[in-house]
Amino acid sequence: MTLQKKATIVASLTSTLLIFIKLTIGILSGSVAVIASAIDSVLDLIVSLFNFFAISKSEQPANKIYNYGKGKIEALAAVIEGTVITMSGLFIFYMAIDKAIHYKKVEMLDISIWVMLISLVITISLVLYLNYVAKKTGSMVIKSDALHYKTDIFTNSGILVSLVIIHFSGWEIVDSIIGGLIAIYIIFEATKLIKEGVYVLLDGALDSDVVEKIEYILKNETGLNGYHFLKTRTSGLDNFVDVHLVFTSEILLIDAHYISDKIEDKIRLLDPKRKWVMNMHLDPFDDSND
Repeated sequence: MTLQKKATIVASLTSTLLIFIKLTIGILSGSVAVIASAIDSVLDLIVSLFNFFAISKSEQPANKIYNYGKGKIEALAAVIEGTVITMSGLFIFYMAIDKAIHYKKVEMLDISIWVMLISLVITISLVLYLNYVAKKTGSMVIKSDALHYKTDIFTNSGILVSLVIIHFSGWEIVDSIIGGLIAIYIIFEATKLIKEGVYVLLDGALDSDVVEKIEYILKNETGLNGYHFLKTRTSGLDNFVDVHLVFTSEILLIDAHYISDKIEDKIRLLDPKRKWVMNMHLDPFDDSND
């Protein structure tokens, strides 16, 4: 089993534990913030299970139907995850307004505070683990999952603060205010996740700094007269590079091929963790204006 799959299983089991704890105390206490956090954990579980499916599909090799593999399913998962998070944020915002209007008192404050404190510690540990996996594998799905649970750190912290304030001051409105602010923050973070996923689905170029490094390699390669039609994109764990290399008409094909191999090797070293799929078109002259 790959490290990415193990990470999604750990995230799913963690979400299941947090759902049970938060939902039980949230219903008994009547805290909209705790219930909102429990609902968010339910969505976390759904997303983590979907991510496991997405990673399983994206790791399948290319075939006659999917010539470039199924790496983009990770970007699709990020868009779906962002949409689900947005919907949960809107629902939490609705619950916060509803409680403010009807003034529902929070019960079992001491237990609720301990539950949110334990949830905070568990979530921080999970985020540290997911960040480690994301950096090691470069997986967009795990990166999305880490971002999702990172928002949970802020939400759990906010809920914990609100419960403490209510405990010492009795200001019940704080529960609604914190819940509303959490909802706005969740929606804001989700839109960034959706944007990143759509960017990959639309074949957006690699990060500008990576493209600049590729251009530097091409401009400084001995024996190369120039290049044009440089195009880059990403899909799952694969980076794609297409470019036309310009040589003199007198160069031997074997020499031109040797130079293109050196260029590919240098580009791969930019990020050895990723798989690089490169298509080097060899030109005897600059035909970029044709």
